Amino acid sequence: MDIKKKVESISDEIISIRREFHKYPELSGKEYKTMERICKYLDLWGIEYKKGIAETGVVAIVRGREDGKTIGLRADIDGLPIREENEIDYKSTNEGVMHACGHDAHIAILLGVAKIIKSMEEELKGNVKFFFQPAEETIGGAERMIKEGCLEEPYVDVVLGLHVSPNIDTGVVQLKYGKVNASSDTIIIVVKGKSAHGANPEIAVDPVVISANIIMALQTIVSRNISPQEATVFTVGSIHGGTKGNIIPEEVTMECILRTLDEDIRKYFKERIISIVEDISRAYGGYGQVIIEEGYPSLINNDEIVDSVVQVLEEVVGKENVKFFPHAALFAEDFAYFSQARKACYFSLGCRNEGKGIVHPLHSSKFNIDEDCLKVGVEIQVRNILKLLNS
Repeated sequence: MDIKKKVESISDEIISIRREFHKYPELSGKEYKTMERICKYLDLWGIEYKKGIAETGVVAIVRGREDGKTIGLRADIDGLPIREENEIDYKSTNEGVMHACGHDAHIAILLGVAKIIKSMEEELKGNVKFFFQPAEETIGGAERMIKEGCLEEPYVDVVLGLHVSPNIDTGVVQLKYGKVNASSDTIIIVVKGKSAHGANPEIAVDPVVISANIIMALQTIVSRNISPQEATVFTVGSIHGGTKGNIIPEEVTMECILRTLDEDIRKYFKERIISIVEDISRAYGGYGQVIIEEGYPSLINNDEIVDSVVQVLEEVVGKENVKFFPHAALFAEDFAYFSQARKACYFSLGCRNEGKGIVHPLHSSKFNIDEDCLKVGVEIQVRNILKLLNS
């Protein structure tokens, strides 16, 4: 089969599908109609699937004529709580909700790949699974789908994922070996003291003063306990305590974020936070508590799979249009759960086109894509599947 010609033949259909999903976005965990729309196309093309995975997700499968590997592809499907400001025919009809992160494009690409792979099922040695994953923007739908068995029966050997990027031009693809995205943990620090009137500080235990010392000490973890060669960020982004300027409060609460690229450093950093908070609070006569809400793990590409993807990319877009990230990003991405569970590769697909005015960043009310990127994404993923199944 001439893959490029086949992709070109469904290009208009994929654009239409993308616009349909763009017009009807739904927030994380509420993607019920999105799920039904995905199933509508799978039914139309006779593709086997299960819906309701992680409540609003879909797992589809095309089974090859012969036994072999199973390759999984993932697309996230949730929108964002953003009011769209684009004046386009397919503008969001759900007020205050928008596909501002390109998940509508991811859905359309994955459906296009599924349609083509279904037409080739008699030629396939192995299977292909398609993961339409909810809640990437919030609670991490990937982890839930994995726990519900999406990588089993049949066992998935490799998982591939992509994300459209307005930072690179259409026709350009960017990726990285090894560490790609950081882990992300929310840290809540509660400092308890003893309240008193500001005129009698000697009878109080001031949690504001304790918190100030804790904040300064926490900054030294990055600067003095972690190697400068390791990318790590710790941010105290929110502090709340007290009601009036002349009252020493009872309690101060801080909300923080920790981002790391290494699991050992991630563990060590959290231990240091607990030690600093508890010891400084105790030294000032107060009490410190640390509540850790673990977020996404680090996303790490498998070098062997990256090698395979790079060969496909050079074939599809040309070697000159294959770029490599110079360093990992400290943003979190829940495809990381797939990369933890299986060999995986995650890459960025250019969707920027200055000539068309498509320059706005992700999570912007004016974000849009150059729809020419859709057929590029479909061809890349179809060829990735075939190469991996035949390797």
